[in-house]
Amino acid sequence: MSGEYLDGIDAEPVVGRPLAAAPRGLRGVGEGAASTLRLFQQTVLPGLAASAGPRYLGFVTGGATPAAVVGDWLATALDQNAMSQLDGSTALALEAETLEMLRVLLGLPSEFSGVFVSGATMSNFVGLALAREWAGRRRGVRVGDEGIDPSTAPVVFAGSAHSSISKALSMLGLGRSSLRPVPLLPSREAMDTARLAGLLADQSHPCVVVASAGTVNTGDFDDIDEIAELRASHDFWLHIDAAFGAFASVSPATAQLLAGWRQADSICVDLHKWLNVPYDSAVCFTRRRDLQLDVFANNADYLSQPGHDPEPIHLAPENSHRWRALPAWFSLTAYGADGQREIVERNCRLARELGARIEKSSDYELLAPVRLNIVCFSPAGGSAGGAANGGASVAEVAAIVNAIGDGGRTFVTPTALFGRPAIRAAFSNWRTTEADLDVVWSALSAAAG
Repeated sequence: MSGEYLDGIDAEPVVGRPLAAAPRGLRGVGEGAASTLRLFQQTVLPGLAASAGPRYLGFVTGGATPAAVVGDWLATALDQNAMSQLDGSTALALEAETLEMLRVLLGLPSEFSGVFVSGATMSNFVGLALAREWAGRRRGVRVGDEGIDPSTAPVVFAGSAHSSISKALSMLGLGRSSLRPVPLLPSREAMDTARLAGLLADQSHPCVVVASAGTVNTGDFDDIDEIAELRASHDFWLHIDAAFGAFASVSPATAQLLAGWRQADSICVDLHKWLNVPYDSAVCFTRRRDLQLDVFANNADYLSQPGHDPEPIHLAPENSHRWRALPAWFSLTAYGADGQREIVERNCRLARELGARIEKSSDYELLAPVRLNIVCFSPAGGSAGGAANGGASVAEVAAIVNAIGDGGRTFVTPTALFGRPAIRAAFSNWRTTEADLDVVWSALSAAAG
């Protein structure tokens, strides 16, 4: 069934159409696996969004390469809990190999080590948990043991931070109010580094800086190299949210966007975006594994104690976890660095081409340069009662987005850029080709007309 669905996914409506089937609820006598599969095919499958397909341009959503699908199927069938070496399983060795493959693919120095987590939110959580411990140590507090002293909690500076950053700060007990916005460069989503330096100069205690490597709206990058240079005179932990932007490093055409990122203390990388492995899969890289052990060590008599090569149970929030490494290992092994680079470069090329078509169009207006794989644009003009700063209103943008979705050929999402209602399209699927771009452009033109 899954093979047939994926073979025909190009023809599936991209936006889901929920069916009107009544909930069945739990029954005393089950229907059996075969009947349940038929029921799923009849009542659920026809209403799914084609998020694995080539024209799903909402959020930042990759698909799953054929090799990754094989790996994911095997991860389910083999059901390895890659948490301990006590059972002699080779699952942990493969997980370590996969993390090393990713480190090499991304060009990070050997002092970085990684741990698998469920997604970018949890990866940012891990990085900021390490930052919290580091800041506490600088003031003589072992936060993992003694807890948070509000009077010594670090301030966190960021520009166009992803929403998961404030969520992580809330979960860590630092509070959303610890996040201090840094002014942005004109018409950019990137921090003004000079203004950041001024804010850091006012701090008398260690703090945290979160740099964005690929913002959600426009794919913009903070100047990480300039930010890292500030550490010569200011005391801060540098965390980089590179959920999808990390993969800019695999192409010579975009690697310069990440200049300086090797100097980070922790880095978020989301694999179910541009590596095109199934949900849920991400990694947090750090050069401070010693802090990981202090924050996440799981002490129990029936478990191995942390040694010089600690198991994942001592490095991340989860104890048990799915064998997330296997789909990534399959994909990296099957396609290699060259295959991953081709996907990234093709997606970026298609994004630039869409941006070029928008610039020539009388129907739409490009709102930001296409720096990577995201295109941010708006309907041209707009009604007299449109947005306060010009352009289309929220309602007009929503109407366009809905018309595009109703057409069934592609999916884009609404947003706001500097208060202006906008539309964004993100290219991150391994299947997407020039032919798909033509279909997308036809859908955008039809919706505008």
